[in-house]
Amino acid sequence: MSRTRRSLLAALTLTTAVVLAGCGSDEKPQVTWAAGEASQSIGPAQFCDLKMKDCSNDEGAQARLAVPAGTPVEVTVPEEVSEAPWSVVFSYTGPDGQRTDGRSPVFAPNAQTSYTLTLPEPGDVLGTAQVQLLGAAPVANPDTGELDYPARATWVLVAQQ
Repeated sequence: MSRTRRSLLAALTLTTAVVLAGCGSDEKPQVTWAAGEASQSIGPAQFCDLKMKDCSNDEGAQARLAVPAGTPVEVTVPEEVSEAPWSVVFSYTGPDGQRTDGRSPVFAPNAQTSYTLTLPEPGDVLGTAQVQLLGAAPVANPDTGELDYPARATWVLVAQQ
């Protein structure tokens, strides 16, 4: 066997071993939340397979960060998340005490790995935020007519004052 063929065979064997090792991994992707000088990486609170049949939940998987009013939150997702459509949903309280829900744009696959969540007014206080890895195609909600985006996985931030 020539040196080139041996090298190619060795490279192919190593690549196959790496791919197979990754297939058996239970390691779930981590999302990083950052506000001011603090940051925290966390695994998913909910995670489903591609067919959305095999799902697991971890109620304790919540990032907790101090997020003073008017502080932007930087969200960074790993490649495993950015390879599919994803978005950030959030709720906040305005100076009048009224709670409002919001959503970032839906990011196309491989378009970006970070997003800065900035609330509309400086006095707005973030309550929670959630990265949603979108699974199946959006479905029209029969009650509202709006599109619902089924989430395959979620990563949660609970903002503290």
